[in-house]
Amino acid sequence: MPSPEPLKRVLVTGGAGYIGSHVIYTLQTTRRYKVISIDNLHNAHPKSLDRVEQIARDALPADASEQDRDSTKIDTYTCDLTKRDEVRAVFEKYGKGGIWGVIHIAAYKAVGESTQIPLTYYENNVSATLYLLQIMNEFDCTRMVYSSSATVYGTPPVIPIPESTRLKADSPYGKTKVMSETILEDLCSAEPQRWRALSLRYFNPAGAHPSGLIGEDPRGRPGNLLPLLAHMAVGRVQDSKLRVFGNDYPTPDGTCVRDYLHVLDLAKGHLLALDALAPASTVFDNCPTDARYKAYNLGRGQGVSVLQIVDAMRKATGYNFEWEVVGRRRGDVPDLTADPLLAQKELGFTAPQDLETMCRDLWNWQTKNPWGYGEPSGALAPREYNVKTEANGAAKS
Repeated sequence: MPSPEPLKRVLVTGGAGYIGSHVIYTLQTTRRYKVISIDNLHNAHPKSLDRVEQIARDALPADASEQDRDSTKIDTYTCDLTKRDEVRAVFEKYGKGGIWGVIHIAAYKAVGESTQIPLTYYENNVSATLYLLQIMNEFDCTRMVYSSSATVYGTPPVIPIPESTRLKADSPYGKTKVMSETILEDLCSAEPQRWRALSLRYFNPAGAHPSGLIGEDPRGRPGNLLPLLAHMAVGRVQDSKLRVFGNDYPTPDGTCVRDYLHVLDLAKGHLLALDALAPASTVFDNCPTDARYKAYNLGRGQGVSVLQIVDAMRKATGYNFEWEVVGRRRGDVPDLTADPLLAQKELGFTAPQDLETMCRDLWNWQTKNPWGYGEPSGALAPREYNVKTEANGAAKS
């Protein structure tokens, strides 16, 4: 029997975060990759990677090979992508050609915050991407899967949104994603024989691994609707009512509509994209130029409204959420629903898990981990914890 191919080293930036930890889990299920994680822990907890390793170890068969066992161990580095020397030091450990590809997830991602501190967002999201690509180039690592966002479309002229939609982001956050996509496309155009890259435009990831071992654990007040509702139901958020920003949009119930997909379905999209960067892949055969670059939507193609989300979480948690309508929030787009057909056709991407499953898995994670990955020192009981409560309709990555 021929020996298996050696593990391919894949570096995941933002590996300890919500998306990153589920992506690493998905890579490990294949036992084909050796994962390297870089994270500055700005909005993540190192315990997440310990738990990902635990899930991978527990899934090994009794007769697992040494290579299989090695695939469950994550090479973890705490460093900042805006500090080139720190990133270069990681690449130097593996040498030229030692890292097969990069999944670049790390970024600041709060739309509202980006309007208040745009320079911080441009430095962290655009400059860091530029530095990372320069160091990758230096070490002959020329494959990237890039974590983009549906916010690149701004207010789209057509719903559902195809990838051919013009890019016209409304917020500094969205613009950082457009800029980074542009840099990647220009690089692939300049060196089509070396570089291959795919940008994945996320819609709204939700849910958690069904074990309840890993999930979303935002620092401070949750900026997105589903984790906010979970914090309300578990008692970490004490406001009596959820604030819903506007109910006079041109949508079925007047509230903003978003396309939610299970975080594990999103993670599988990264695995498919990574495989599509392999030399034998045919994904780039229909590119209009020599550049080996494409962008794909990752969504379900089914929009749900803020009020539908609230109702789904009520059913999952048994908690009777009360809400009140306040004025529209600047920058909110009425409807962001994906047209996912291109990713289905070319990558084989599907997102079969429904909203009920997302809410169930989120609540399973939250009830098993009321304080997320770590209880704050001197913590109050959850129901004495008080922060503002808002319904966020913004797309996120």
